[in-house]
Amino acid sequence: MPMPRFAVIASVAVAVCAACTAQPVAPDAVPARASFDPALIAKGAQLATIGNCQACHTAEDGRSFAGGRALESPYGTFYTSNITPDPDTGIGRWSEQAFARALREGLDREGNHLYPAFPYEYYTRLTDEDIHALYAYIATREPVRAQNRPHELRAPFNSRALVGAWKALYFERGAFRPDPARDAQWNRGAYLVNGLGHCSACHSPRNSLGAEKKDQLFSGGVAEGWHGPALNARSPAPMPWTADELFKYLRTGLDDVHSIAAGPMEPVVRNLARAPEEDVRAMAAYLAALAGPPSAERRKRADAALAQAKTASRANGRGAEVYAGACAACHDRGREAGSGGALPLELGTAMTIPTSSNLLRIVLEGIAPPEGERGRAMPGFADALTDAQVRDLAAYIRGEFGRAAAWTDVDEELKKIREERK
Repeated sequence: MPMPRFAVIASVAVAVCAACTAQPVAPDAVPARASFDPALIAKGAQLATIGNCQACHTAEDGRSFAGGRALESPYGTFYTSNITPDPDTGIGRWSEQAFARALREGLDREGNHLYPAFPYEYYTRLTDEDIHALYAYIATREPVRAQNRPHELRAPFNSRALVGAWKALYFERGAFRPDPARDAQWNRGAYLVNGLGHCSACHSPRNSLGAEKKDQLFSGGVAEGWHGPALNARSPAPMPWTADELFKYLRTGLDDVHSIAAGPMEPVVRNLARAPEEDVRAMAAYLAALAGPPSAERRKRADAALAQAKTASRANGRGAEVYAGACAACHDRGREAGSGGALPLELGTAMTIPTSSNLLRIVLEGIAPPEGERGRAMPGFADALTDAQVRDLAAYIRGEFGRAAAWTDVDEELKKIREERK
């Protein structure tokens, strides 16, 4: 049914009003470090790890929180901002009021709309106490003079005025509301996952304007060229997750029967390793409840995957030959402690998701721990395998281990990744 004319006019009016800039907050130097309670700064540091703040606001080989990290999107490239307390190029003239408004309303100190690449649509749920702690932490970081790099966006997405219209349509302001029917741990996990952790930002599908499809939350999304698997009952993981397994994975990036953390998830895990244990356990409990108990059919498939992982029988063909030469020595050995092996691919998620993007990125780029840190690693085969070999390998792995119909996007994803590496 067509929208009534009055409703159309009202919607346009709301969008136009929202597109206007808000009033600026008067500049005010951030308080001296000595004015903040050390315990408050420490709490802010813990919260910042859950929010992944440093990873997003630090460029590769750049100074912490000085911005400049490139975030690719369908609309162009965003560059994160300098949030150190430098008075000229950072937020050194931002009062706590301005800081809180940015988190809750998506407005900078001057009153300009912030692009939702900065996840204020999740941070709007934060409590006053947590915002106060985060401000104490950010305000006491080392000031770095580093000019913010302008975003490189295609028209019309390079118009900040349109962000106001986007917010009028999609941005839902408001604090987190606990569910009285749930226990304290579940509510704490829900607050962190849906607020500071902004997990659905990567694990939910979006519409053509970049807004979450609210009716499909946690049903799988895209982040920096990687597929963020569904975390709800649609999870493609061959082995259903338990709360304990999720906790181990979120803290270490590694679980005995699940894939290793890679891509955008790797820095998330690295940060959560420093977060309070009780908070990560709460997040794991919430996510496990979100997926719900596995059905009898899913348990049956998991048992079959485990059984297949213990056998050595493999199909033949060109892809099998590539697998035998490049993968089998580690992945057929298993991931038992001290084995030096890797996860049997029957148990991996990259083989079961609807796109080949994750598998191809892992094959070509490998997985490596941060420089100077220990951890499980896998070599990349970008220079060792031809495109034809990668295609054969992907087809073999999808059918043999993913037990699913062939991907249709291999050529497209392979070309994209090769071009990124040039």
